[in-house]
Amino acid sequence: MQTELSKQLGVEHALFGFTPFPAVAAAISRAGGFGVLGAVRYTDPDDLKRDLDWIEAHAEGRPYGLDVVMPAKKVEGVTEADVEAMIPEGHRRFVEDTLAKYGVPELAEGEASGWRITGWMEQVARTQLDVAFDYPIRLLANALGSPPADVIRRAHDRGVLVAALAGSARHARKHKDAGIDIVVAQGYEAGGHTGEIASMVLTPEVVEAVDPLPVLAAGGIGSGQQVAAALALGAQGVWTGSIWLTTTEADLHSPALTRKLLAAGSGDTVRSRALTGKPARQLRTEWTDAWDDPAGPGTLPMPLQGLLVAEAVSRIQKYEVEPLLGTPVGQIVGRMTSESSVQAVFDDLTRGFERAVDRINRIAGRSGPS
Repeated sequence: MQTELSKQLGVEHALFGFTPFPAVAAAISRAGGFGVLGAVRYTDPDDLKRDLDWIEAHAEGRPYGLDVVMPAKKVEGVTEADVEAMIPEGHRRFVEDTLAKYGVPELAEGEASGWRITGWMEQVARTQLDVAFDYPIRLLANALGSPPADVIRRAHDRGVLVAALAGSARHARKHKDAGIDIVVAQGYEAGGHTGEIASMVLTPEVVEAVDPLPVLAAGGIGSGQQVAAALALGAQGVWTGSIWLTTTEADLHSPALTRKLLAAGSGDTVRSRALTGKPARQLRTEWTDAWDDPAGPGTLPMPLQGLLVAEAVSRIQKYEVEPLLGTPVGQIVGRMTSESSVQAVFDDLTRGFERAVDRINRIAGRSGPS
């Protein structure tokens, strides 16, 4: 599964795996792919340093990268307290009323919320980069599009490639103009923040729009056959995420959530603003239903929504309140029916890819000129 991009990065397979778990990222790299650690949850730079140290110690010298959530335009001087003050009191009451309806206990006194999406904030994202650039990362990806121009320059000065996610060809062209190196074409089926165009349509549109930049296909990829299809559409690799959530190396801290993921079908996700304020695909739950109900107050724009629900999500997760318990995940969740090691998932992907390529070769041989 070699492409020009995988050769450039020094990996055996053009299979990129995004994950919030350092053990999963290291295992993907060890298996011959490219592990990418999600940084959005790291509000303390020491925590990120600890986990990058762990990856360095366990990736066996294989390349890896970091994914941040950073706005393209610099927003300086805005504190978390400033943003918190913008949240309407009616929305706060709605959160508490919903939690009370399901009997969700309070956090213990003095216990901080463990789930806060503040990595989008200028000062937080930049402290993450200050840490990351002290490590031999080979790729910096940004989930909110092209990072600021000075960040791109800083990465390039260190020999780090820059990738940006795009949900349309128009967005992809903007990334190319901004000077990024790789476009991740993330289709509607993907977990987390997505656009409205399905991968089968989006991938070739983006490939054509940014040629000769390499494109990674994302969304709805959980089998080797789907990897082969992505490369056939012109991608130079695939960007995967959801399929790693039920690996044995993943640390969800919630047996109940793992059970829900393993039991879910491809129709059990919803693209909702309930988590961050931007459309993000996640498990459909009574929590997402409450926020999407027209009778409710509606979600707030990013980043207000993420800060508003941070403590609520922590409480739901800690006490495993199953009707409300969810996570970002793509439609590929229907394939995630058992817990497996990262290596086992990787092996299944590569074997499926080989079978798909063999099948196409046989078809081409039969239908081609004699």
